[in-house]
Amino acid sequence: MSNSSDFSSRTGGGTNPFGGLRVAVTGGTSGLGLALVREFLSRGARVAFVARTRERVERVARENAGAHGIAGDVSSKEDIYPVALQITGELGGLDVLVNNASDLGPLPLAMLSDTECEDLERAFATNVIGPFRLTKALMGALAASAREGLGAVVLNISSDAAVNAYPGWGAYGASKAALQHLSRIWGEEHAADHIRFLSLDPGDMDTPMHAAALPDADPLTLKRPEEAARELADAVAAALPVRELEGALS
Repeated sequence: MSNSSDFSSRTGGGTNPFGGLRVAVTGGTSGLGLALVREFLSRGARVAFVARTRERVERVARENAGAHGIAGDVSSKEDIYPVALQITGELGGLDVLVNNASDLGPLPLAMLSDTECEDLERAFATNVIGPFRLTKALMGALAASAREGLGAVVLNISSDAAVNAYPGWGAYGASKAALQHLSRIWGEEHAADHIRFLSLDPGDMDTPMHAAALPDADPLTLKRPEEAARELADAVAAALPVRELEGALS
């Protein structure tokens, strides 16, 4: 087939599913996002990452050779298409999108009845509407990758707060629940296109976000983000459609 040589160059001859894989990660300058950037790079992927603060984006790009940094705010409608264009421009397409950027809502955490509407709106803008817009903007690139026989994966980072009703976590939990259900619906709608949608909870991690939410938590009781990143990368590898990969080699 015409794409077999391209497939071989992007997968290390078929032995490494991440070799040359084109991956985009939002919220990629700290915590789990930064750990994911480094994990995908270590596995041979080509990585673009997005974060709001230009100085931090530039620093992470300097410190992680091969990572393409993009300054942008996924909660901003105006930033979505420029970010999507930069992702596909830097990587030459897209195979994996990780919607990781998140907002806790009010800090300190507050009961829903005490949550300001603006805090709820910000959480939904970052955790639901932003991933919706970015995924929608990149769907053509993902579909093109799937048509090449490589498949495509969208990983939406979820939380146990999407399932369990924790007092004080209303804005975050409700928005993550919405993102989880979006993932299920998208997965059903695009199954025939071989675009896989994952909604995964990485667990409680020792990250700046967790420290902001629960400043008294003992870091020693929390998962390291690097461990969670390895587990999530393994899940992405498992979601790549083996039959399509084999077909691309035939």
